[in-house]
Amino acid sequence: MLDAKVAELLNVQVNKEFYSAYLYLDFSNYYTEQGLNGFANWYRVQAQEERDHAILFMQYLQNNGCKVTLEAIDKPDQKFASFAEPLEAGYQHEQYVTGLIHTIYDAANSVKDFRTMQFLDWFVKEQGEEETNADDLVKKFSLFGSDARALYMLDSELAKRNYSAPSLTL
Repeated sequence: MLDAKVAELLNVQVNKEFYSAYLYLDFSNYYTEQGLNGFANWYRVQAQEERDHAILFMQYLQNNGCKVTLEAIDKPDQKFASFAEPLEAGYQHEQYVTGLIHTIYDAANSVKDFRTMQFLDWFVKEQGEEETNADDLVKKFSLFGSDARALYMLDSELAKRNYSAPSLTL
């Protein structure tokens, strides 16, 4: 049985991951409305990843005999004045999620819950990749976003991103 505090934090994370999916779908909608379908695709794929992360947390809780409580998902309420703003918000959000994962890891470590720590190891690595990808996107946009041709090429590059389900086994 999981420690109550660890189980609570994992359950909160389920809902945070679903919120992340909503947030990235909101970003995708913004870019679709702006005619940047590659950027929209990038965030649509990102939303799929976040949804699957939520499912992985749910499965882990269920596999450990814990009840999963799905809460209402907050509506993303950001308004954007430029193409760069969702990218910057996405990077900040990934840093926030990294902090959440670290908090759960710390709680598991404090009660010597090595199984949960091992489960979270994949997410720690994943968050490193997520932050790097988000930061790279911000940097690329900063370099190329003001040039229409370069923006078109970046949008075309992002349109090629495909979804692949996480390979974490529980």
